[in-house]
Amino acid sequence: MASLLGSGGEGEERDAVRVLDPENAEAFFVPFFSSLSFNTHGRNMTDPETEKDRQLQVDLISFLRKSKVLAEVWRQRSYFGRYPKSLSTLSKDVVSPYVHNVDSFKDDDLLDPFESRKTLLFFRGNTVRKDKGKVRAKLEKILAGYDDIRYERSSPTAEAIQASTQGMRSSKFCLHPAGDTPSSCRLFDAIVSHCVPVIVSDLIELPYEDEIDYSQFSIFFSINEAIQPDYLVNQLRQFPKDRWIKMWRQLKKISHHFEFHYPPVKEDAVNMLWRQVKHKLPGVQLEVHRNHRLKVPDWWQQRR
Repeated sequence: MASLLGSGGEGEERDAVRVLDPENAEAFFVPFFSSLSFNTHGRNMTDPETEKDRQLQVDLISFLRKSKVLAEVWRQRSYFGRYPKSLSTLSKDVVSPYVHNVDSFKDDDLLDPFESRKTLLFFRGNTVRKDKGKVRAKLEKILAGYDDIRYERSSPTAEAIQASTQGMRSSKFCLHPAGDTPSSCRLFDAIVSHCVPVIVSDLIELPYEDEIDYSQFSIFFSINEAIQPDYLVNQLRQFPKDRWIKMWRQLKKISHHFEFHYPPVKEDAVNMLWRQVKHKLPGVQLEVHRNHRLKVPDWWQQRR
């Protein structure tokens, strides 16, 4: 939002420029922070407060439809929302990275980083989660008793973040199991620590995946694979040193994509996110234009 409202940026390099005439806009930025709403009202899911999160989204759509400026534009181009669930789709949505909690590893220039990182696998975080996050408790039992694995319970305090910083920087692999959602800030902490992420999730969607190949610097396990005793550990212990070093170098090369700056700088997280929005626009316009002329149910959507 600041990158749109402010005058800072890289001039012609900017992928998003604010215009004041709606007719000149390719997209509209609606400053409704749905994660903040969810964390405030919907966190417990069974609490009556959860209804406030849903109602805020319903009220917002109603407000936009009644807006004198946006009413006609909304009728023609409406493509907003994550409620109901059917509105959430990667054909239009952009996956944003979390802001990392740990400090970025700026001077990671050891001659032999593989041997210098003595811990094989590192995890530090809350192991008591709901839904898909239950895999964390299973992994805690499976990974107990290994001398070269650190699997630690922790809450997000300043001391814990400092401990995580040191732990990730001294580990070859950093474990990223699903939490309450398939992703968390831990993945991005690992990236800026140049600790090869070990991602355990069947459903995760990743930022900038049309531009970045995560398989070049991450390892993926399904949940069923990860909870097999000894399987994950054996795979990591057999991982070739030269391949790990290639991943480490790739992490150093791409970690700047996960840094948020104001004003934005070229290829930082803000710049990358606006670029992702820009990439989505042709597909969105295609669907809008097709829906304007279709006289029957969209057979193409049904086919997909």
